[in-house]
Amino acid sequence: MIVDLPNTTTSAISKTLVKIREEGGAVALGRVLTLIITTHLGEEEEAIEAANEASREHPMRIIVVSTGADDKKSEARVDAQIRVGGDAGAGEVVVVKAYGDAASDQESLVTGLLLPDAPVVAWWPGAAPADVSQSPVGRIAQRRITDAAASSNPLKALATITATYRPGDTDFSWTRLTLWRAQLAAVLDQPPYEPVTGVEVHGTADSPSTVLLAAWLQQALQVPVTLGVSGKSHGSSGIQGVKLIRASGPIELERTMANIATLEQPNQPTHDISLPRRSLRDCLAEELRRLDPDDLFGEVIVNGVGKLGKPAKIKRAAKSKA
Repeated sequence: MIVDLPNTTTSAISKTLVKIREEGGAVALGRVLTLIITTHLGEEEEAIEAANEASREHPMRIIVVSTGADDKKSEARVDAQIRVGGDAGAGEVVVVKAYGDAASDQESLVTGLLLPDAPVVAWWPGAAPADVSQSPVGRIAQRRITDAAASSNPLKALATITATYRPGDTDFSWTRLTLWRAQLAAVLDQPPYEPVTGVEVHGTADSPSTVLLAAWLQQALQVPVTLGVSGKSHGSSGIQGVKLIRASGPIELERTMANIATLEQPNQPTHDISLPRRSLRDCLAEELRRLDPDDLFGEVIVNGVGKLGKPAKIKRAAKSKA
């Protein structure tokens, strides 16, 4: 069910939510958190779809705050839409579109709509404030999720996160590393148990995930890491490959296709491994599983990234598959 509330107020939205619950049986009981999505007008639906899917694992109230670039030129107005039932996954969605001066105080737009006594998570699926923890929405959230890769300048966005990080901040560029980190850890957990003496990580020049993976490996293994950047290879953007150097020979994990990586190890056959690119839904659902600060991300972003050497441009030769 979808209820439109043109030219409304936060109080009217809250009263309508109560009325819908009383008349339709949609209750807030069982909702584990409030997710606030801050986005631009006209860019809401992809984020809402991902949040609806994630709500099947984490029942929640989703509040979407949309504002425009020309807010000061528009007449002050708030339009809202409430979605429940099949239009809202396993939660309820409140879309608040603010225009003019009404968009200047996002905190007041959402405060009256928060679930009582429930954690608050804020998510910026596009461009994020310079300091998310001090932003109007970020100040009321326990967890703050950004996506540097969605910025017009991903590496600059990553540098901003490094400079302004506060416990509770996280970024999807880190979440996208989960499968890579798990695969590399699994490889090193097998014989021969030799120390890694060097690491090479390469990816596209605009990939913050590549930088974070290199920083994590350098901190975890305490060895020098060479960071290489290149253009798209095999249609692949982001992380393209990792080489772990050991005495018996290198271990190479190379993404040869969009969702497939090739694993080569000394004295072992070459394996093709499923290494899919993670969807917004997967990244969001993973981040909502923990509401405490991600200390490892904090350590990597604050201390690890700055210790990396300057990226070197490389040209990878295509490998023939046996």
